[in-house]
Amino acid sequence: MSFNSTIFVDLKKNIYMSSLQLPGEIELENRPSVEAKALRINLNKFIYGTFAEIGAGQEVARHFFRSGGASGTIAKTISAYDKNFSDNIYGEEEDKRYVTEARLNKMLDHEMKLLEERISREESPNKMFFTYANTVTTIDFAKKFKGHGWMGIRFQASPNESYSEITLHVRFHQTEARLQQEVLGLIGVNLVYGAFYKNKEPKKLLRYLYDNIDQDSIEIDTINFKGPLFEGVDNRLMSLQLVKNGMTDAVMFNPEGNNILPARELYKKNILTLRGSFRPVTMVNIDMFEKALDAFIHEPEVKEHKTVVIFEITLSNLRAQGEIDEKDFMDRAKLLCSLGHMVMISNFKEYYKLVDYLCQYTKKQLGLCMGVSNFVEIFNEQYYKDLGGGILEAFGKMFYNNLKVYLYPIKDDKGNIINSTNLKLDPRMKDFYKFFKYNGKVVDIFDFDEEYLNIFSRKILQQIRNGKSNWEDNLPEGIAEMIKQNKMFGIKS
Repeated sequence: MSFNSTIFVDLKKNIYMSSLQLPGEIELENRPSVEAKALRINLNKFIYGTFAEIGAGQEVARHFFRSGGASGTIAKTISAYDKNFSDNIYGEEEDKRYVTEARLNKMLDHEMKLLEERISREESPNKMFFTYANTVTTIDFAKKFKGHGWMGIRFQASPNESYSEITLHVRFHQTEARLQQEVLGLIGVNLVYGAFYKNKEPKKLLRYLYDNIDQDSIEIDTINFKGPLFEGVDNRLMSLQLVKNGMTDAVMFNPEGNNILPARELYKKNILTLRGSFRPVTMVNIDMFEKALDAFIHEPEVKEHKTVVIFEITLSNLRAQGEIDEKDFMDRAKLLCSLGHMVMISNFKEYYKLVDYLCQYTKKQLGLCMGVSNFVEIFNEQYYKDLGGGILEAFGKMFYNNLKVYLYPIKDDKGNIINSTNLKLDPRMKDFYKFFKYNGKVVDIFDFDEEYLNIFSRKILQQIRNGKSNWEDNLPEGIAEMIKQNKMFGIKS
């Protein structure tokens, strides 16, 4: 098919989609094909840049070459496969690794610098420069490592403006290298197209990355936006969208509020996880964390300098009140980050799924800190109906993986302290529970502050919304002030 006929076919397709409307139809959003996206970029006489791809071929650049008109868009493509050659171009990494965010950033820096040096702004005043880069490893022959990669684009949306940037990490789920290469090419084109034509709608841009792609074939578990086009974008909120849209099961961000790659942070680490609503974070949450951590780091196999603590919020928790309230989510996240904690947002309603996820990255000691009421709840068989082995399979997955539960007590209606020795379970579950208890998988936290047992997040939230007083002392230092200053959780002025 010739260049002109390609344009004609695509135009004809668009006319067909817009003109044939029958009664009863639902209006559908027209998503252009990958060829149409590449062609639109190529036909824009001002979009001009380079492609640098390491691993998995030059699949992204290939789509632009095949669409026609690439000579006006592509200044250069490069694929420095040889490690020594790559190091000579981009510099050697301290950790000797090549599929990293650091390598991606070096590629973007280097290629953009060359583009600016070699193409005169005086001669091309209307050019909108871009550099696309990726560094990828596909599945190995033994099919032990599935493959993953970093990709990103640095670009201008109008001539002479400062550069904006989108970077992301992907994990492949196909079991053939060829298929992984193909999906990489598709998502790369979607990224370049989205950067130029969807940059005013970052949430939609995220969804468009999966255009013409089976969502099960590739996972996006980290994404970051920066630059003048994205000044109003909070990357924590974009992380939430990844989980909400089913693009990944879990995302993480650090105390500074930046998205971080779970694999990098959790790899071969001891991990202690505290799940909660944190709406808001209270003194009881902090006491649970501190006392559980103290017990955890004294485990024989745990090294403190290789220990990661995660405050985890599930998507089901965020949806507890119906649709996800993004401001409410950001309020929780900002408070936890201000206390210096790492936050995970996950799609794991059940604890065994969370443990299974963490075990992808480490075989070291794991710890779950939870209150007695939550612990009793995990013995409810109805949560495991989707498993062939029911509750037995779920608990096998949980406790097989070097896991201990650190149990924080509660008070019953009569003021009695309830812990692992006197908690109430369904009679059918008692002997089942004893197996884990007697094998040291359940550890009581004894050095708790009894005053904190009367603190409940939902009560404090109600007090905040109703304009009540005397709730401030139940929160960690500085948290009450942040809530008031930033008008969080519907507080009354």
